Amino acid sequence: MKSFMMTGPHRLAMRRLLEWCDEAALVHWEQETEQLPDWQEAHRRLQAEGRRSKVNHPSAAHQSFQIRPLQTGRQS
Repeated sequence: MKSFMMTGPHRLAMRRLLEWCDEAALVHWEQETEQLPDWQEAHRRLQAEGRRSKVNHPSAAHQSFQIRPLQTGRQS
């Protein structure tokens, strides 16, 4: 994960995070298996164990650390 964070498009985008985003958060955990977590588990972990990233223009949701769950499926 650190290799991904420090190189390529992620690193370039992170340079602009403060201005581009009004919400940003991260969470780190050790996965006991090689199976990737589903979106619901990732959301649960982010909300329960995560932390906000600094942004210059935070939304109300960012300030209260309320992360909306990902809506899966086709959006109109």
